[in-house]
Amino acid sequence: MKYRILTVVGVLIFSFAFSSTAEINNSKDSKITPELSLEIEVKKSFEEKVADLYKIFSVNNSTMPNLSVFEKAISGYTKLDEAGKVSNPLLTVIDFNLSSKKKRMWILNMDTREVVFNTYVAHGRNTGGEFARNFSNKVNSHQSSLGFYVTGETYYGKNGLSLFIDGMEKAFNSKARERYVVIHGADYAEPEFINRYGRLGRSYGCPAVPNKIAKNLIHKIKGKSVVYIHKSDEDYLEKSGLLNV
Repeated sequence: MKYRILTVVGVLIFSFAFSSTAEINNSKDSKITPELSLEIEVKKSFEEKVADLYKIFSVNNSTMPNLSVFEKAISGYTKLDEAGKVSNPLLTVIDFNLSSKKKRMWILNMDTREVVFNTYVAHGRNTGGEFARNFSNKVNSHQSSLGFYVTGETYYGKNGLSLFIDGMEKAFNSKARERYVVIHGADYAEPEFINRYGRLGRSYGCPAVPNKIAKNLIHKIKGKSVVYIHKSDEDYLEKSGLLNV
C-alpha cells in the first residue's frame, strides 16, 4: 500500500509523457525531445497531479466530492500511506459542509478509481440540526470530530455490527475510540427519515450510515483504510498536521 498515490500519479505522468512523445515524433518542426517532455511532466505540482487523478475518477463515476475536499483527503491519505498506516485501498470522504439531506459520504477505491459507495451519513446531535456546525474531541460531548482516521476492527454492540475508527490527529479526534465514535448503521440515517422529518437524525458523534447498507459498507472499509471527515472549519484547516507541512 505504501506510496499508493505516488504510484497512481506516476502512471498518469507516464501516460501523459507517452502521449506527448508521440505528438513530438509526428511533428517535423518540433525541437522538444522526449526526455525534455518527461521532465516537464514530472515538474507538475501536487495540485495538478491531484486534479489529473480527480478527472479520472470523474470520468469513471457519476458523483464525486468537491475537488478542494478531494485534494485535502488525498493530502492526508498520502501522508498516512507513506507512514505505513494504510492496508486497505479505500478512502472514505465525508463532507460536513453539505446538508444531512445530501449523500455526503463517498468511499473511493484508490486502486481502481471507482466510487464504491455514495450515501447518507449522520452527524452528532450536538453538532447541529440539518447542518454540522460544532465539533469536539471531548468525551460525552455528543459532537462529531473532524479530521483523518484509520479504520480498525469490528464488534457487535447496541447498534449491531460496528467499526472502530482511530483518530490520527491529537487535537481533533484522538479520543474517538474512548468516546466509542464508530461507524454503524442506523434507521435515522435512512432516506425515509429525511422524507419524514426534513433532515437525517443524529448520533452521539458517530458517522452513522443507513442500516440497509451498513454491514456491506463496514466490511469493505475495515482493516486500516482512511476516513476523512471534512468541514470548512478555520481552526481545523489551519492546525491540522496532516493538511499542513
